[in-house]
Parts: sequence; C-alpha cells; structure tokens
Amino acid sequence: MFCFLTTLSENVQDRMPTLCALRPLKTSAVSPSDAIATPPLDGAPKQYSPKIQQLVNDIARLTLIEVSDLNELLKKTLNIQDVGMMAMGAVSAAPAAQAAEEEAVPAKKEKTHFTVKLTELKAEDKVKLIKEVKNCIQGLNLVQAKKLVESLPQEIRANVSKEEAEKLKAALEAAGGTVVLE
Repeated sequence: MFCFLTTLSENVQDRMPTLCALRPLKTSAVSPSDAIATPPLDGAPKQYSPKIQQLVNDIARLTLIEVSDLNELLKKTLNIQDVGMMAMGAVSAAPAAQAAEEEAVPAKKEKTHFTVKLTELKAEDKVKLIKEVKNCIQGLNLVQAKKLVESLPQEIRANVSKEEAEKLKAALEAAGGTVVLE
C-alpha cells in the first residue's frame, strides 16, 4: 500500500509528491454483530442486537413448563444457587414491608354478596313483620314465616347483591324488624 504525501514549501514548483511505504496491519475480520454499540443518547430508545432480539422472541414463545426447564438448566449450567427472599437486602426489608401493607389496604375488595339476617323484632309489629318475611322468602307460607320470626335470629336470604340486600333490609326494618347485613 502506498500513499502520496506533499511537502510544504513556499514555492509551488517545489511541491512534488513523495512516496512512502506503509505496511498493512494484521487485523481480524470484523463482522457487524461483533461491533461495539455506541451508548444511546439520553431519552433515545436502546437498540438491541438481532441476536438478543431473536433470543427474546424465542423465550417469549415458550410455554410455562419450558420456561421452568430453561430456568433449571440455566441454574445448573451457570452454577446459580437458589436464594431465599430474606437474603436479599435486609436493610430494604422494612420499607418493602411498609409498602406491601399500604398496597394491601386499598387492595381489599368491596363485599358484593351479603347475607340478610333478621335479629330482633318489635312486639307490636310482629304480624306486620311476619307478612313481610313471607313476601321476602318465596315459597314460604304464613305458618312458616311465623315460626321463623319467633325463633330469631334467623337468616332471611344468603348470597344476595348489595342492592337487593339494602332493599330487603329497608323493607324488614319498615315492618318493625332489626336487620344485620353480613
């Protein structure tokens, strides 16, 4: 390999190309996958190599059993031991526990199904309450409704929606009973 160099002089005629010899450097062939990636700019999405993208795609198509087998094989191959959760950062355990408690409080689901329970009655409204209990429970005759009212506390309906439970409670309380929703 040869290159042309020009020498600097004040006279243009003195400029003559000079040959110099360069010896080639021995380097290994560089494939595009071996190139070192430049770090991404702040805020720019990171570019992953096609090899990594293919691995992610292959792993994403695995079933849960295959993922479990892959996990087990990687642990054996790389000599990774199982580590319990307590071994990880004991210092950060207290804030993590507090965060878990805070998440647990809002995580409580509002109860959607209730049991309507008749607990007490006003003696002067006994007949009125018996009639209302008969209306609330399908297939119940007056004699059965009377026995039910006389042997309080009794479950009137179980596993009912909140709206229905509120309606039953209002009707039974208007008839002279004391109702509890559980």
